[in-house]
Amino acid sequence: MKIKLDENLPVSIAHNLSQLGHDADTVHSEGYAGSKDDIVREIAQKNQRFLITQDWDFSDIRKFVPGTHFGILLVRLR
Repeated sequence: MKIKLDENLPVSIAHNLSQLGHDADTVHSEGYAGSKDDIVREIAQKNQRFLITQDWDFSDIRKFVPGTHFGILLVRLR
């Protein structure tokens, strides 16, 4: 699976996902840390990646309509 990790997640998660066979990269690795949500979504879409984030704004299905992206997973880490 192609995965994009948002800047609010530890970069080490990308390494862990890669060890499990996923193609994982981060917003940090592409130099987009601090970018607006629309830019992060656009980058994930352009690269056909499933986005994993802790950013609550991505839960707004009016703005991020299901079926118009490769997937968004909102997580809460301790």
